[in-house]
Amino acid sequence: MPIMDDYSSLTVVLLTAIIFLSGLVHGTLGLGFPLIATPLLALVMDVRSAIVLTLLPTVTVNIVSMVHGGRWRESIGKFWPLAVYAVIGSAAGTWFLINTDPAPFKLLLAALILLYLGANYLGAVKMQWVASHPHWSMLSFGLTAGAASGTTNVMVPVLIIYTLELGLAATAMVQVFNMCFFAGKIAQIGIFTSTGVVGAGVLMSTMPFAGVALIALLFGMAIRNRLPIDTYRMIVKGVLFVIAVVLIVQFLTQS
Repeated sequence: MPIMDDYSSLTVVLLTAIIFLSGLVHGTLGLGFPLIATPLLALVMDVRSAIVLTLLPTVTVNIVSMVHGGRWRESIGKFWPLAVYAVIGSAAGTWFLINTDPAPFKLLLAALILLYLGANYLGAVKMQWVASHPHWSMLSFGLTAGAASGTTNVMVPVLIIYTLELGLAATAMVQVFNMCFFAGKIAQIGIFTSTGVVGAGVLMSTMPFAGVALIALLFGMAIRNRLPIDTYRMIVKGVLFVIAVVLIVQFLTQS
């Protein structure tokens, strides 16, 4: 992967704008940085380079999002096994990604999201077992979220469903999301560096983007703090729907 000095000034400005927009969205919703940044960056570079460029910025926004809002130790202390299960699921999902065609997984994930949203809207589904069997639900959703991340690079829909069913407050939801994102991203950095895909020079060259992402994140958090909880949950469900549509479009265009 080229370092930032290999890009033109105009390209660097465009990359900075994309990182800022992604950080702003993440700060407002508590999620979405890699989801927004990766496809936009892929318009001006290959996907692998886009993922590498977002490694440090993603870790930065994840750490700040985890500790923001107070009582973060309580949230992480209760839900840390979810991140462990997500890492395990991600490893298995990556194995499937390497050895099988990942496209059907995207369509399956989109179908599950739409089924959940539709049934939830009609009041037909009450996943009471999520709260009544916390250990089993954490295991199943953690593994599923990790597998979804490994095969489709999209973990958040599964985590959104899990946290909505638990009825978590917005701050706790964001902390749980980012704990799992952080665990997965650290594992990804380890894989990239151990295999020689990414060196220290490349990572160091992306540090200014981590600073841009942090500034945008803080602006977004100020916006989020003004949102009523019902409005926040409505926006999150809307994000779920958009993700499902994007996954379907990706499946159709890649088929």
